[in-house]
Amino acid sequence: MKIYTRTGDDGKTSTLSGKRVSKDSAIMQVNGTIDELNAVIGVALSYNNHEEIEEILEEIQSDLFVIGTEITLSEKSDTNKIKISQYRIKRLEDLIDSITEKLPKLRNFILPGGSLLASHLHLARTVCRRAERTLVSFIDETDLNTFSLQYLNRLSDLLFVLSRYANKLDKIPERKWKF
Repeated sequence: MKIYTRTGDDGKTSTLSGKRVSKDSAIMQVNGTIDELNAVIGVALSYNNHEEIEEILEEIQSDLFVIGTEITLSEKSDTNKIKISQYRIKRLEDLIDSITEKLPKLRNFILPGGSLLASHLHLARTVCRRAERTLVSFIDETDLNTFSLQYLNRLSDLLFVLSRYANKLDKIPERKWKF
């Protein structure tokens, strides 16, 4: 099977449902950003030495595929059985709470950075926020009813907490914002 098809040379692509759309359409913007987020998390994983963090990030990557599929199939909502659930949001909240308990209380803004893992988790957090913004635009256009927006909102918080945790595990002090 060839990787290239030449069918996108005119600036259009096909969704999973077979519909042809512009490559800069809202559906492609949100799915492209979610794909980018998944790739950034993959880069973070390449710098990871902590089994607990690896398991969490691999779960997230799987969830991001679910979100991308849900969005792509949203025009066929009657057949769309692949959806992110409230359970997955609760899972993120539980992770945030349990990891936060292991961290020093946050009393200042901190600057993104630290280890390569933590730095890439901070980058993933910012891409996640952009994915959230593009999903808001898509939902405004389509009236999609999804828990994905809540998931992305919690995920950015989890990525922040994980970046702090990675620095703690690697014994790298947080850099406080000095104003």
